[in-house]
Amino acid sequence: MRTKWIVFASLILGALSVASCVDPDQTQEVILQRDKEAIEKYIRDNALPNAKEYSEPIEGFYMFWEVSTDPEINNLLRSDTVRVNYTGKLLNNEVFDTSIEQIAKDNGVFSSGRTYQPLKFPLGVGYAITGFEFALSLMRSGEKAVVIFPSRLGYGNQPQGPVPPNSPLVFELNLLDVKLGPNHQ
Repeated sequence: MRTKWIVFASLILGALSVASCVDPDQTQEVILQRDKEAIEKYIRDNALPNAKEYSEPIEGFYMFWEVSTDPEINNLLRSDTVRVNYTGKLLNNEVFDTSIEQIAKDNGVFSSGRTYQPLKFPLGVGYAITGFEFALSLMRSGEKAVVIFPSRLGYGNQPQGPVPPNSPLVFELNLLDVKLGPNHQ
């Protein structure tokens, strides 16, 4: 009986010590609210294209098209293969990644061992971060857009190279072409 009390007391103390380590300023709700405020400021402070706009303010997701094509073209579906040029930035407009060699050189992120070319992958198979894939799913071949989304749709609380944890992201996307997959009948 005494052993059960010791185990129980140990579990309670362990739970309390873990709970005390959780920073109340780092809850998902607080992070999302902080991200949304930073994104709204970015939108106010930066000139963004306006051919077409899509937003989900509750989620903190915003998309601004520079070039928009025929809205009658089929929506992209899971397993459609996209080929896209992109530039990824933080909200301070610091470029952290791009598929375009000259942009990499101009922004000090060039790597001589890397091949710079459009990214090609099937949608919906977890190849890219959620916000990036969602934005592409809203686009049509030939469209260019700027998408801004909170950290939870990016890398979350995990740092990724030069991207700090809990960083909202900005991507400039140019959807070059799409190869329709088996879900288009």
